[in-house]
Amino acid sequence: MEYKVKVMTIHEVGKRTDSNGKPHQEDSIYPVSISPDGSERLFILCDGMGGHAAGEVASQTVCETMGRAITESKEPFDDEVLLQALAKAYDKLDQIDVDSIGTHKMGTTLTLLCLHDAGATIAHIGDSRVYHIRPNDAHKDEVLFRTRDHSLVNDLIKIGSITPEEAKHHPQKNVITRAIQPHQDKRSMPDIYHTEDVRVGDYFFLCSDGMLEEMEDRNLCNILGDTVDDEAKINMLRLATKSNNDNHSAIMVRVVEMSGAPASVKPKTSAEEKPVLPKTATARQASQPKPPTSDTQNGKPKGSDAQKKSPRRMSWIMVFLISVVVALLVALFAAKC
Repeated sequence: MEYKVKVMTIHEVGKRTDSNGKPHQEDSIYPVSISPDGSERLFILCDGMGGHAAGEVASQTVCETMGRAITESKEPFDDEVLLQALAKAYDKLDQIDVDSIGTHKMGTTLTLLCLHDAGATIAHIGDSRVYHIRPNDAHKDEVLFRTRDHSLVNDLIKIGSITPEEAKHHPQKNVITRAIQPHQDKRSMPDIYHTEDVRVGDYFFLCSDGMLEEMEDRNLCNILGDTVDDEAKINMLRLATKSNNDNHSAIMVRVVEMSGAPASVKPKTSAEEKPVLPKTATARQASQPKPPTSDTQNGKPKGSDAQKKSPRRMSWIMVFLISVVVALLVALFAAKC
């Protein structure tokens, strides 16, 4: 399947500062520069943690390492290629983070979107999100898919301890339960989602949690479903998040053109194109005996040789009839005499 996409990004610092009172950005995105021809297929967004000397390095390392590993892979993209790239990112973090062994200060979330011959693959670790949104003419914009945060509050919602509304103001709302960190005894693995349902006009939206400080899903749908152009939509998103405290980033991907069918799905046969049996099947069917028709009797076709009397039986009957006729004639002649 071939795609042409339009990609726009947001990469804002917010009001957050480091220990020296300076703003810093711990989010990273891939690719850093967007090609104007709409040929990109791979998008990664990471939200680092651990401060300027750690979070920024972790997010950038994972973005660059995974982006390079996947784009340089000679194999068609699949889960194995994705997980191998993630393993290389973990290895790279282990190499560069030799000073925090045992403390695990450095870390990052991960969101990934890859458009490929079979459709789209989405993967994530942590509380950064990926949305698949389909605007429509009725303005009932549909969230086809949204990743579920690996976070403490989300786990509490699942077991019924708190409500989604309470989660927004929970004191531990920023605690995540999965992250990419160096020197992990058991490396966190991503949730992976596949879809073949990709259409022209669909939006994929990758974002860090900072984008969602004051934004609900319905607000995001309303903006992406608006009739204005993509530049205006990005400006609307920037305006909606300008007062956010945390640094926040997003990648907005709109599917502009598509051609071909997903590699894993065979094109459907049209009503005019009836399937033709292969010659071998036709010959095999022709050589098989036809099943009995309804015009049968006692399991044998009417008028068949099986029901015809044999010539030998017919000859005995004729002899008997002739003998009877001859005997009658002899008796009649004797009576006259």
